Amino acid sequence: MTETPRPSTLDSLTATAKQAASKGLPPVHLWNPDYCGEIDMRIASDGSWHYLGTPIGRPALVKLFSTILRKDPERYVLVTPVERVGIIVEDAPFIAVAMERQVYEGMQRLEFRTNVDDHVVAGPDHPMRFAPDVKGGLKPYVHVRADLWAKVSRPVFYDLVALGEERMIDNKNMFGIASDGAFFPMIEADRLADL
Repeated sequence: MTETPRPSTLDSLTATAKQAASKGLPPVHLWNPDYCGEIDMRIASDGSWHYLGTPIGRPALVKLFSTILRKDPERYVLVTPVERVGIIVEDAPFIAVAMERQVYEGMQRLEFRTNVDDHVVAGPDHPMRFAPDVKGGLKPYVHVRADLWAKVSRPVFYDLVALGEERMIDNKNMFGIASDGAFFPMIEADRLADL
């Protein structure tokens, strides 16, 4: 049976997140309070956040909640030192909305900005992955932090494909993207037309 959080949960989460965010990203990986049930909050597949079925229209509030988001083995949660509540995430919790290409010492570096203003450079510490889309294409993702990923927006994905290259991986000619010394295969090169 799922517990219903007390009505003050949203206010409590907001107040605690504001306090913790003043010092940078909170150490949510260290917080393990009791699970307080689910809250009617959802991150839609387009990256929009909803509370009680209504979009949260304040970007600052969404950004604030994103700092206390964590992926537990069984669910996504908003967590503070005193409470942990479950929320729904339809796909990935973030969207990569912009990408900047830099060349550093002859090496390409791709820096992504998410819809909540996280900045990550794809590479060994922030890998990319490409999952099959039900429509036959690919859904690209970049690792943001802990077990949280950003789905790469369609326009940014087109930019990625334009920067892609072919490499031999395990005796297969793969098309993928290089960033910060790592190579992330997308698809077999002879299937590139499928994208």
